[in-house]
Amino acid sequence: MAAPTEIRLRRAERCLDIRYEDGQSFTLPAEYLRVESPSAEVQGHGPGQKKIVSGRRAVGILRVEPVGHYAVRLVFDDLHDSGIYTWDYLHTLGREQAERWAAYEAELAARGLSRDPPGRSR
Repeated sequence: MAAPTEIRLRRAERCLDIRYEDGQSFTLPAEYLRVESPSAEVQGHGPGQKKIVSGRRAVGILRVEPVGHYAVRLVFDDLHDSGIYTWDYLHTLGREQAERWAAYEAELAARGLSRDPPGRSR
């Protein structure tokens, strides 16, 4: 996958806009990016080890840092910063956003967890 032609952080809206040369574009919420982080902390160290991350509804992105010519590191305001988001992974997250988000919400519900931080509810 080629590098995006544009990556724009919208802090107030807590999202990342990504546009590709082929015309595809995605708006990825910070919460979605955080709970789908490619880090070992979230994905585990092997198949079937992915951890469910709850309580991140209000998470924001502090910085987007380039990593070579193939990825970015996102620094979240909960201080998570160990995920390296390759161009391919960001494109996958954009394409699969609806399915991944539905699976995430179903998993939260199955475990009795919330998107809200402990002690807060909407």
